[in-house]
Amino acid sequence: MDRIAAIAIDEIRRIERRYSRYRQDSFLSQINSVAETAGSIEVDPETADLLDHAYFAYAKSDGLFDVTSGLLRRVWNDATSELPGEADVSALLARVGLEKVEWRRSRLTFTRPGMELDFGGIGKEYAADRSAEALRSNGIAHGLVDLGGDIALVGPHPDGSPWRIGVRDPAGKAEALATLFISHGGVATSGSYERFWNIAGRQFCHVLNPRTGWPVDGLPSVTVVEETCLAAGVTSTIALLKGDGGAEWLGAVGAAHLYVDRSWSLGGSISLRRQRASYN
Repeated sequence: MDRIAAIAIDEIRRIERRYSRYRQDSFLSQINSVAETAGSIEVDPETADLLDHAYFAYAKSDGLFDVTSGLLRRVWNDATSELPGEADVSALLARVGLEKVEWRRSRLTFTRPGMELDFGGIGKEYAADRSAEALRSNGIAHGLVDLGGDIALVGPHPDGSPWRIGVRDPAGKAEALATLFISHGGVATSGSYERFWNIAGRQFCHVLNPRTGWPVDGLPSVTVVEETCLAAGVTSTIALLKGDGGAEWLGAVGAAHLYVDRSWSLGGSISLRRQRASYN
């Protein structure tokens, strides 16, 4: 069992080495060095699949889920002590927009210099899915992979019963807001309650709107269940990016979800009974 667990962990580490924006030796950094000069690069099939996912998320979100928006963290980050100026934000927005990148599988071409890609919005979820698949490929039929709340289910408990997954209360209460009973698929939560910046006496969400260049202001928490963790993560993040329209958008796309609104009320499509939620 330890050997198989090591295989699953190695798969997560492999993906981190390839796609971390913090590693100068990652393939993503190689892509971004080409992006800096508005160049073109041939990518491998795995990266091509990730790019296909990125373009799908971009279309699904009407341009809000944008893997080129990582540039905005140059003015919005943990070191930011005052609100960025309009000119600084506008200068970065001129280099943000996936429509400015040409994608013809398997060639990626940047049409203007100074752009970059950031897989932070899909990388951890993809790693969870790949790690779960590594477990399945090695004969594991029951278990889950949990990467900081992004969860890929391998299968139910050996007796067939579902896993119980607590949904954290964004108001900070110790007890879970709800408990999901899930046997398959993936779970992801996006929210403004855990990762945020305190700037000029205000709290700002870490998720940035690629149209305005400013942090989003909408649902405090969104949890989504889909067939994969990657799909769940994309949907929950889009709902956050939709701002006040997030709950309505979730209802329209039909994904199984729970959300907390500004009044701290719980809503969503997953049936709730005594703080328990079932998903089939």
